Amino acid sequence: MLEDLSILVTGGAGFIGSHLVDLLVGRNDVTVLDNMSSGRRENLEGHLSNPRFHLVEGDLLDSLAAYDVLEGTDLVFHLAANPDVQVGARDTRTHLARNVIATYNLLEAMRRRGVGRIAFTSTSTIYGEATMIPTPESYGPLKPISLYGASKLSCEALISAYCHTFDMQSWIYRFANIVGERGTHGVLVDFIRKLRANPEELEILGSGKQRKSYLEVRDCARAMVQGVVASEGDVNIFNIGSRDAIDVSEIADIVVESMGLSDVRYNFTGGIDGRGWRGDVFEMLLSIEEMERAGWSPGHSSRESIEVATEALLRSVY
Repeated sequence: MLEDLSILVTGGAGFIGSHLVDLLVGRNDVTVLDNMSSGRRENLEGHLSNPRFHLVEGDLLDSLAAYDVLEGTDLVFHLAANPDVQVGARDTRTHLARNVIATYNLLEAMRRRGVGRIAFTSTSTIYGEATMIPTPESYGPLKPISLYGASKLSCEALISAYCHTFDMQSWIYRFANIVGERGTHGVLVDFIRKLRANPEELEILGSGKQRKSYLEVRDCARAMVQGVVASEGDVNIFNIGSRDAIDVSEIADIVVESMGLSDVRYNFTGGIDGRGWRGDVFEMLLSIEEMERAGWSPGHSSRESIEVATEALLRSVY
């Protein structure tokens, strides 16, 4: 466990970031920098009165935003980004700005402040349509099929270059699909919203046969901390996910059952070659052997992660 550090969490009011803050704040001084575009103040409500916690509203597209809060920081967890894969097909600049330029601004502020350690949340989509399943961190060449995946791969390259040029250290985490309490987008939120609007029919993007790995968000937060604790290389790269995968139709069945519904008609859009949208990877399962060697293992299977997350989301406003 990380202890007695001054830690900056960018995007810390968001879905994954707020769970990471929950894990860190009891033992460390934690500052969250968030522009609140998708983050929520209520995600951090339990920490606002804690003298070891500080919430700063700021945008990494402002090159001074990070510089102002980095003084005395030991470690940065960089989660701030636009996480919506689909938006890239409609708006080609969003992921460039919110992911790549924001990361560059943060790295520059770290360099100028003399802060040398960064943990970064990347994505399984950097692998594109991997031909090796489960996919290890050494897989290549990397050919992302979405602008989101391309932006995250660009961020990885920037971080690696900064580490080797300016004697910094990094941990790069390539996530499977992370689900759970406080989630704001993705298949579960989509299904719940649609079924609450029309409990008799559910539109499912693509063929429903897309098969991917899902991980409960608290398992993910534990992995992020353990990776930093257990590895000391210049650039440490880890996949984070479950050991198995689940298809979209099975996810729909779980949500329907959890909502107490029956005889729901599934309307498959067919999508693009069975995909839900342009840039949707049809099959994804990551090798997590490196993360397990670092001392972490998932507490839930993909199905269990979906079940836990669905129950949590059904208790929320969605």
